[in-house]
Amino acid sequence: MIHHTIESRASWVVAGVSFALLGMSFGAPWITAVGLKAIAAETGGARSVPALANALAWLGTAAGGILMGRLAERFGIRWTVMGGSAMICIGLLVSTLGQPWQLYLGHGLFIGLLGNAGLNAPLYVYVSRWFDRRRGSALSLISGGGYFAGMAWPPVFERAIALMGWRAAMIVYALLQLAVILPLAAVYLRAPPETPAIHGAAMGEGAKATVLGWNPNLVFGLIGLAAFMCCTTMAMPQGHLVALCTDYGISAGLGALMLSVLLGAGLISRQIWGFVADRVGALFTALTSSVLQAAAMTAFLFTQDEVGLFTVSLAFGIGFSALIPAYVLLIRELFPVGEAHWRVPTLLFMSGTGMATGGWLAGYMYDLFGYYGPAFATGVAFNLANLAVLVLLAMRQRFVAAA
Repeated sequence: MIHHTIESRASWVVAGVSFALLGMSFGAPWITAVGLKAIAAETGGARSVPALANALAWLGTAAGGILMGRLAERFGIRWTVMGGSAMICIGLLVSTLGQPWQLYLGHGLFIGLLGNAGLNAPLYVYVSRWFDRRRGSALSLISGGGYFAGMAWPPVFERAIALMGWRAAMIVYALLQLAVILPLAAVYLRAPPETPAIHGAAMGEGAKATVLGWNPNLVFGLIGLAAFMCCTTMAMPQGHLVALCTDYGISAGLGALMLSVLLGAGLISRQIWGFVADRVGALFTALTSSVLQAAAMTAFLFTQDEVGLFTVSLAFGIGFSALIPAYVLLIRELFPVGEAHWRVPTLLFMSGTGMATGGWLAGYMYDLFGYYGPAFATGVAFNLANLAVLVLLAMRQRFVAAA
């Protein structure tokens, strides 16, 4: 019997282009992460100011994704992506004005709510509709776009900030991402082969159906809660690793390289995690990844030397990298495709809120205590809470399967 599949060479072209789009758009917030100390020095000295700006960018990306998912569903993905790139350009230009409120406005509204929100969640939904057999691998690929940005851009931004200052670096990158994203979106983003109408009746009973034997929205809420908690932990080393290194007497250049190692490990291992998720399922993959992230986060508390921090950064990158694509894949496994345009952005809102919380919380607790230990310990606690929720869902899944 011949099994029909919607996957084709065009599916992987679309996934590759989406990876590149996210790799450019998510470069914007990394300028602030790399230049955190320099920006803080010009805004009163508090690291919580640029940390909050970055947190608002994550929060805006997450919150705006819900609206942008609906707009992409109605008007097409191409327009939300192109509009998002234009907003990122405006946001970076506004941020160069240098006052704290201008950093908050540029990052939260333009880079986040109107910018990356137009690319991130809509592209997850869009690419998932090009695949049916290797959806986990495809989602892992495109979700790596943001981490490619974190791997590739920090060393570049560190040199650019050292040579021309953080304001000029923002202006140059604003124009660069616009020049790359607009033509790619115009040429390659077209209607996917899978439409919600194909599977719209797949649930049969609609709202009366259960997921894992429970109310669907209860299960969805637990997945969202798990995403929030793991991303709170995830954001802390990513947003503060360069500053942490300089506190230990390690140069900002090596700190930026360390961040690239962390995110590069995440990018590469994420592709392996996608292969694993296609075979063992999203929930088991997320559970394993969360255990590894908790172990690496704990190791940050006891490591201060250069070699040790490089090693822990590598381990952290491998550990956390499966989580976000596994949650998105879990949504697609448990819920009908007709609900993807709002469930996936809402899930990413929860994860983005966690990223925003973690990035800001680490900066706030540093200002409060004078070092990062209490913040990273709090991150471990959030990770353990995430593990508790995932274990509950895994136990429920096994119980339902055995019934």
